[in-house]
Amino acid sequence: MRLVTYRAHPAAAARLGALVDEQVVDLATLGAAAGVALPGDMLAFIDLGPQAVRIAGDLLKEHAGRWPLASALPLANVRLLAPIPRPRKNIFGIGLNYVEHVAESSRTLDTAKELPKQPVIFSKPPTTVIGPGEAIAHNARLTQQLDWEVELAVVMGTRASRVTKEAALSHIFGYSVMIDVSARDCRRAGQWIYSKGQDTYGPFGPCIVTADEIPDPHGLNLWLTVNGQMKQSSNTRHLLFDVPHLIADISAGISLEPGDIIATGTPEGVGAGRTPQEWLWPGDVVEAGVEGIGTLRHPVVAV
Repeated sequence: MRLVTYRAHPAAAARLGALVDEQVVDLATLGAAAGVALPGDMLAFIDLGPQAVRIAGDLLKEHAGRWPLASALPLANVRLLAPIPRPRKNIFGIGLNYVEHVAESSRTLDTAKELPKQPVIFSKPPTTVIGPGEAIAHNARLTQQLDWEVELAVVMGTRASRVTKEAALSHIFGYSVMIDVSARDCRRAGQWIYSKGQDTYGPFGPCIVTADEIPDPHGLNLWLTVNGQMKQSSNTRHLLFDVPHLIADISAGISLEPGDIIATGTPEGVGAGRTPQEWLWPGDVVEAGVEGIGTLRHPVVAV
């Protein structure tokens, strides 16, 4: 399934839907018509566990093309929000997780040239998250080095504490796209959270694709353009630490809970690594995508 959070009109409450053939099917409304209780928001749906995916999937198949009254809307008529508009806790970010990005960062960002021996973990607050089409803020009082990073995002489905690599994938709910926006000149004594944690620095979406549709997350093309010019193009097979390794490593000391998000790292091609360096400015448009999931498009605006 391709799950979204949407508003039917500007004053409407956020709702949980499934994308089906350019339509958004409201899962709670579909369930009610079939006598099945399904929640109206993403986190509550994730909390129900794998049974929620099975039940919703069965209902979508059963009613395909014959949607109950008021349960389906054209995608063009709704506004998509971030799939999880307000994560329960900080997003787990992974730095330096593609070999070529390690090399370009060591040249321009004063990071070590040696490959990390363990995942480099930082965090982005929930307030970074914005949904499809929302503006990335450029605050010239704080940064003159606003940068881009496209990443595969992992959304946890069940609690993971001290899990093995072999068991890690079974804890995943699904996958999405994240742009890890970074103010390179806001790093403080080696700490990244202010650089990567400012408001709007976590574009996320446009949907969550459930894990059953992506059995192996390690062969997905990912890319990013600025004003239509390709800046990043790679494949998740080049992750230095793969998804099971990341889950096992984080959960060794920090419990991962349903709805937690891991942004798995970015490939080469960031602005800081280019010669000459390139930065985002008001008026720019960033687009990023991951194969099999979708595309995000965001303007950069002055604030």
